Amino acid sequence: MKRLLPRSLIGQIALVMALALLAAQAINFGVLFAERQRASHFQIEVPPMARFVSLLQRVAATPPEGRAALVAERSRRGRFAIGAESAVPAQASDPRIAGRLREQAEESGIALSDARGAIRDEAEIPQRIRDQLSPEELAHAEERIRHMQTMFLSARLADGSWLNARMITPRPNPWMAVQAAGSTLLIYALILAAMIWIALRLARPLRDLTAAAEGFGGPGATPEVEPRGPEDVRRAILAFNAMSARVSAMFDEKDRMLGAIGHDLRTPLASLRIRAESVEPEAERARMIATIEEMTAMLDDTLALARSGRAAENLRPVDISALADTVVEEFRALGHDVGFEEGPRQTERVQPNLLRRAVRNLVDNAVKYGGSAEVAVRSGPRGIAVEIADRGPGIAEAEIGSVQEPFVRLETSRNRETGGSGLGLALARAAAQAHGGTLELENRPGGGLLARILLPRSA
Repeated sequence: MKRLLPRSLIGQIALVMALALLAAQAINFGVLFAERQRASHFQIEVPPMARFVSLLQRVAATPPEGRAALVAERSRRGRFAIGAESAVPAQASDPRIAGRLREQAEESGIALSDARGAIRDEAEIPQRIRDQLSPEELAHAEERIRHMQTMFLSARLADGSWLNARMITPRPNPWMAVQAAGSTLLIYALILAAMIWIALRLARPLRDLTAAAEGFGGPGATPEVEPRGPEDVRRAILAFNAMSARVSAMFDEKDRMLGAIGHDLRTPLASLRIRAESVEPEAERARMIATIEEMTAMLDDTLALARSGRAAENLRPVDISALADTVVEEFRALGHDVGFEEGPRQTERVQPNLLRRAVRNLVDNAVKYGGSAEVAVRSGPRGIAVEIADRGPGIAEAEIGSVQEPFVRLETSRNRETGGSGLGLALARAAAQAHGGTLELENRPGGGLLARILLPRSA
């Protein structure tokens, strides 16, 4: 059930409102249907009962010898009779009809010792009336009588005799429940449609806001969302637009500051390198030059990591296989054991210099810790993967996540030749994320590490 429930805020609000409205409309349907049913019974049953009670008043006020004539006179409007027995057996009497008959009689000042009533779902035309109708009139009368029912009423008089009535009344509307349900469903649909419209009106600007937040980044990128929707949502969008402008300005200021720092630090380092060339003895000179080169490399890595995601390089279609092969050839030219698995061309829009640096860092790690590297470019359902594998010691499973953080090194010495600066994997991850991808590390069966830069395919 949890998998079927909506995860978004708008979906959950719409679901809760729909269920609450459904419960409210179900209660409303029950009340409405019961009220219509009571009204229908009142309209159908009260008029004939009123005629019966009216006759009952006159019969009660008439001496017994004159009652038969009085009843015969009123029989034009219904079938009335006085008898020693009730026309409605006690076990067939409907308590609801009998109770209503008592109430009407009491309202007219008549206290009944016994009252009975029943309804039969069928009605028929008396034979004496059939004999008086033409065939066309009889057919019309039979068509009307199909929509009628017969009501039987009985009341005991003071002398113990019974006044019986047999009257034709309309049947209750058979479509009453369907009509009540239809009107309830129509109201439910209209209110639900209005709520869904409101939810969609909220969802569209929120989706735009989410897309802008997720897509924030790039050179000088200042995502701006069109303010629309309710006032609260509009204010949130305006606040986001102002925040994104401030953050983008901060990024631009940071880039200018880093550029200035890089320029100001490279100049004295270059000056130190020139002066170190004249230092004697040679062993001391070599150590000084190695220290300066280490500082220069660390400065380059730090600046590259700080600028990741804000590079001025534009995306352009590049053959990923050719780019990886170029990096492999660079290491082969330096005498390293690096292999490349040939495969089909894999073209994608990337920042080539940023991606090349990431691949170079991963290959350098593989050569440094494994002695050799195998590079391959593969295409799969998740996108294009650049894989660098080695047969080194690998990484403990508990440290695979933390080793990608800046300045985290598994080798604890400060020697750059054995431990590096701790920025290689962080730079590779930042490059992958700048392309909307990920950096994945996993230990290989039999020993070694597999590093994978996964690049999603562009739309």
